[in-house]
Amino acid sequence: MDEFRGKDIQVIAASVDKIEDARATAERYEISFKVGYGLNAKEVSAKTGAFYEGEKGYLHSAGFIINPEGKVANGVYSTLAVGRFVAKDCLMLIDYMIRK
Repeated sequence: MDEFRGKDIQVIAASVDKIEDARATAERYEISFKVGYGLNAKEVSAKTGAFYEGEKGYLHSAGFIINPEGKVANGVYSTLAVGRFVAKDCLMLIDYMIRK
């Protein structure tokens, strides 16, 4: 997180979980950035393209790098526990995009 702060990059997360579950996850993983909660899975899916599992009622993971103009510079969608953003990779990608 220090590297993100040093580059003036904000990190946020959002969840469809209730506040109690989102808080428990943040505590378990010692998350120090803002975590939103209570999002509507169907609406998030419609707006972001993240896959919504209607039968089981959950939203698959999605991550986005938003540029200073508020546009999506890169997005990652995952239906399993792999293929998600990793902090180190995000920092390298942002450095690359800045140098372009």
